[in-house]
Amino acid sequence: MLNAVDQTLVNDLMGEPCLAQRRALAKIITLLESTRMDHRKRADELLNTVLPKTGKSFRLGISGVPGVGKSTLIETLGLYLIERGHRVAVLAIDPSSSLSGGSILGDKTRMEKLSVLDKAFIRPSPSSCTLGGVAEKTRESMLVAEAAGFDIVIVETVGVGQSEIAVAGMTDMFLLMQLPNAGDDLQAIKKGVVEIADLIVINKVDIDPDAAMRAQLFITSSLRLLGFQGNPDHASHDQEFWHPTVMTLSALEGNGIPELWEKILHFQKLQNANGQLQLRRKKQSGAWMWDRIDAGLKNAFENHPAVQALLPGLNAEVNQGSMAASVAARRLLEAMGHEFF
Repeated sequence: MLNAVDQTLVNDLMGEPCLAQRRALAKIITLLESTRMDHRKRADELLNTVLPKTGKSFRLGISGVPGVGKSTLIETLGLYLIERGHRVAVLAIDPSSSLSGGSILGDKTRMEKLSVLDKAFIRPSPSSCTLGGVAEKTRESMLVAEAAGFDIVIVETVGVGQSEIAVAGMTDMFLLMQLPNAGDDLQAIKKGVVEIADLIVINKVDIDPDAAMRAQLFITSSLRLLGFQGNPDHASHDQEFWHPTVMTLSALEGNGIPELWEKILHFQKLQNANGQLQLRRKKQSGAWMWDRIDAGLKNAFENHPAVQALLPGLNAEVNQGSMAASVAARRLLEAMGHEFF
């Protein structure tokens, strides 16, 4: 049962687009990101209340190495979509320091034109050292943005490497950005983030068109190879299914943005027609549940009284080299009354 304050937040969130709605959206996401247990319980109630209003947007995940132009592409694409009547929410994840835990949260500053528009909402969040290039509460934030009526939700990841692919597990389409001179043909066929991308975009074609064309050829060839030896759906030539493609554009100059949106619309049409979009979301919901179970078990373990009593002594012994780390871990787990090893 929601209290009066949270009920007002829900009413504002699902009301007409206005300043009150944006404020409610920001406040609910802040609750979601809080680590306080009372905030967590309120956030859970809010999330369940707005859940029937979710699921109607298109979720686009954008990833790529630092400096590839993710923020520039999002702003240019966002402006293009708003001109065509869409409402765009951007969840930008910034890396947190492993030393201080702090984040600069500078992505909103990069999107100067998009951030001032009424039909856009940009929320930078710290990764809090969560692996995979996204923040821990990105999925929940995405649902709240959908409940507010944003029909396009874009998740921009931390600048990632080849194995950081969490955003693909929470969006409808995974777009990977590459630089024209990112590597040779051997680099292009390395597995990981490349083989799960739905669309690969070679950005900054305006700087070196020839290099961009070579990169497009390398990656297109690699996708064929990865398809035949990886995902069986990608190996098929059935036109009723989407097959990953590679395109070039210049986000800074806006060249290629209409073509990019046409490809995204074609992807959405195919995925809806063959049922893959619904299947993908069902799998993501199940994976999300287990992800939260893992996080909850870790939190319960860290806060267990018996674990907290043993931890300082065992940690000291491990640091001194008098006890193997695996033995210490087993003793801490046994302190909870479970035999995990």
